[in-house]
Order: sequence, then structure tokens, then C-alpha cells
Amino acid sequence: MIEWKNLDKAAAYGELKQLKDKVCLKEAMAGENGARRAKEYSLPMAAGMTYNYAAKAVDDEVLAALKKLAEEMQLSEKYQALLSGAVINTGEKRLVLHQLTRGQLAGEVIADGVNKREFYVGEQKKAADFAEKVHNGQIVNEKGETFTTAVQIGIGGSDLGPRAIYLALENWAKKNNTFKMEAKFISNVDPDDAAAVLNSIDVSRALFVLVSKSGTTLETLTNESFVKDALKKQGLDPAKHMVAVTSETSPLAKSSDYLGAFFMDDYIGGRYSSSSCVGGVILSLAFGPDVFARFLNGAAEEDRLAMEKDPLKNADMLDALIGVYERNVQGWPSTAVLPYSQALSRFPAHLQQLDMESNGKSVNRDGAPVDYVTGPIIFGEPGTNGQHSFYQLLHQGTDIVPLQFVGYRQNQCGMDVDIQGSTSQQKLCANVAAQIMAFACGKEDANPNKSFAGGRPSSIIIADAVTPETVGALLAHFENKVMFQGFVWNVNSFDQEGVQLGKVLAKRVLAHETDGALKVFSDLLGI
Repeated sequence: MIEWKNLDKAAAYGELKQLKDKVCLKEAMAGENGARRAKEYSLPMAAGMTYNYAAKAVDDEVLAALKKLAEEMQLSEKYQALLSGAVINTGEKRLVLHQLTRGQLAGEVIADGVNKREFYVGEQKKAADFAEKVHNGQIVNEKGETFTTAVQIGIGGSDLGPRAIYLALENWAKKNNTFKMEAKFISNVDPDDAAAVLNSIDVSRALFVLVSKSGTTLETLTNESFVKDALKKQGLDPAKHMVAVTSETSPLAKSSDYLGAFFMDDYIGGRYSSSSCVGGVILSLAFGPDVFARFLNGAAEEDRLAMEKDPLKNADMLDALIGVYERNVQGWPSTAVLPYSQALSRFPAHLQQLDMESNGKSVNRDGAPVDYVTGPIIFGEPGTNGQHSFYQLLHQGTDIVPLQFVGYRQNQCGMDVDIQGSTSQQKLCANVAAQIMAFACGKEDANPNKSFAGGRPSSIIIADAVTPETVGALLAHFENKVMFQGFVWNVNSFDQEGVQLGKVLAKRVLAHETDGALKVFSDLLGI
């Protein structure tokens, strides 16, 4: 039987706290010992990827304690319950089914009298068929011309994940002759965002994908009106240029304002929705349905690996547990995500939402305050750009920030040049390897300004190249990591009440129903 309890009630957590500062990372990573750790502290992931945690401040004793914690907190059993259709989202009394959009890992999940796996597969097929018809010229604009651009209108989970994935695979698709249409994204209610996109495309040959599960998101509906106005000014019927991705119960579902509608449901949170039609429609239009299917396959394979019960053989679970050790025992408040690939330029932004919206909670699943810290602050930037930005603080600042690198042996485009005896890709890989060792081991110098204490922990996920499969696996890895950490902290990782307050107050401002400080700020802004 599954037991939900707070972290500080776990006996294994008490043992783990006794291991604070157990490992001197500078010593652990030096010489032959470091070489041994680099070989042994490594786990396979999906799509040929590898998770290496040699440069984390853990040893066999810490790992043994983490394994006890995983078993006591029943992480594997809770994951299985989630896959089987248990009501894991207790705040909203909902199932959590985003993994189901990419593979059947448990028994059939029936909810509201519907086989949810069949439902998701059916919607994905609708999206694939629609994309094929657009590519084949069976669905065209009013003038009978093919659509050349797809534009997603959404915000938060309706934007960040799909945008990050599109940018990750854009150059890969062009090189591999699967690029079908350019994709653009409108998210910010700032009118300059929509204007910049509309000014950069031929609006008459653009297909707009409106994404809103509820059909009531103010920013998204405002941007939809912005786009409709632009279409009407060119004498175009918006209904022949727009499709909706929404829930079957939303006001958009049966509207005649759209060429068609593709459905998701309340069992898939926005930040977990990239593998549903939220990502499926725009990515299938951009790259073709086969590429999106390959992305789903990579995610599904990672989900299956996450079912491994032994956390020391499960990359997703171990990454989560080490993160808990760093946050709750070592007391480190942040984590930096550092992909050494320009293709993943927006991936840290997606992970900011995924992690902080999921585990940025101060009450447990029953609504009672917790007496320990929960989710970390997530930030990041692609290497090597970040090295010339915030790495100064990472190396010599007063706070230790755990690091999660992502590195690739090959580039996407196949273009490179040899300068001073090495290629650009070799320089990129050399930089990430050097950073891992520099953070771990530091450097002594008589001049304090040039002295580096080291002891800065990091892990790295390594793959051959950024492909649909590796992007899917990477996405699933972090989704599963966040899930497992939420289980350990006993928080509900699948609601986001903190997002709602600002929306409510913004509506009060617009309705001029404000008082006190809110009125002062509204007046200052000239509203």
C-alpha cells in the first residue's frame, strides 16, 4: 500500500543528513580516483544517451542512503500508480497522464468512460493527417495557395516546450530534408511580440495554431484577436487560417472560427503537454508527423527506463535524489542547466517552468505547510555563451550552485572549420570537459582573485547529437526527475495555483476595481 508522507518523517532522511559535506569533491575528482569515478558513476539513458554524475559530491555511502530514501518514499510504486491512472494531482483531483501520450506503460487507463490511450492516439493521428494534408496542398488558403508558415499562439506550457523543441530540431530537419514549414511563436501579451511575428511573415500564407486548454487564457485570446485583426485587414477570413488545440469542454471546441480542433484534456498539465497535440500539431506541421513520432519514441523509451526500481540503475530517479540531497542536506538553493548546444538555446527556459511551477510549493499534498525546502531556482544558458556571462559567480561566488551540463559529440549541421589545430566542435567539447573539472577541483593561487576553491558539483548528460529521439529522451528525463522529486517532498507537482493570483488581480485592474497600492501602481502605469 502506498504511503504519502513528508520528507522529514522519513528515517532515511535522518541518515542522509548525517552525511552532509561527506565528500570532498576536489579530492574525489583528482587523479586516478577521478578517472575511476568518471567510468563507474555513469548510467544509460534512452536513445544512446548517458547520465554521468562523477562530479557530484556523492560517494557509495551517500548513494546507499539515497537508495534507502527512494525505497522508503516508494518512488517506484508511486510512479507505477501514476501510470495506472491514480489521482496523483490531489489539488485538482485529477489523473496525471502525460506519459500516456507517448506509450502504454501500465494497464489501460479509463477515465470519464474513455480509454485515454486510445483518445490520445486518435488525436495524434488527427494532427498527423492534418499536417499531411497541409503539406500535400489538400488544405490551402483562400487563394488556393499552400501555407508556408505555421504560427503557434499560446503561453506558458503552450509555448515554452514546443518552441524549445522546434528550435532544437530546426537545423537537424533542414539537413535531413524533413523541414516542411517554418514555425513562429506568439506568447507575450506585449503587442510588440505579435507585431514582430506578423511583420516577419506573409500573413496570407500563414496557418495559426491557437493553444488554450481552457479556452479562456486572457493573454492567448488577446493575441488571437490581434492576429484575427491582421488577417481581416488583408481581406482574409480568420476561420480559414486558424486551428485550435484545446479541451473538448472549452468554448473553442465546437467553434466555427477554426479549420479544425485537436483535443487534450485536464489530465495533462500545460508544462507537461509537449508530447500531446500541444506540441504535436505545430511540430508535425514544421517537420512532418514521422519526426514527431521519433521524438515521442525517445520520450517513451526514457519513461520505460524510469520504471527501474533500483535508483542506482535509474538515471531519472538518481538525478532527482541527488538533487534532493543537494537541496535539503547541502542547502544549495539553485541549479544551473547548461546545454553545450546552440540548438537547445530555449531548453533552460522550458525547464524553468517545468521545475519551478511544479515543485515551487510550500504545502504538502494535503495542504499542510512543510518544514523543509522544496524546489530549487532553475536558470541556464547555452555554453559557451554562459561562460562569458554568469560563470564568474558559479566559479567564485559565495553560493555553491549545482550544475547540469548537456553535451554532444557531434554538431547538427555538419559544417565546421579547423582553427589552430582543432575544430569548433572539438573546442566546444573541450570547454564542457574543462568546466566540469575546473568546477570540481578549482585552482590554488597566491593571488586570492585568481584562486578557485572548487567543490562545485555537476553532472552531464552526453549524447552523439541532437536528434528527435535524444530531444524526446531529454525532455522525459527532466519531467521524470521533477516528478520523483515531488514524490520525495510530498508536494503536488501537477497544479500551479501560484500562477493564478496575478491573472485575477490583472482582471481587477482592467475592470478598475482596485484600491490601495494596486491602484497606485495602476495609475503609475497609466491604466
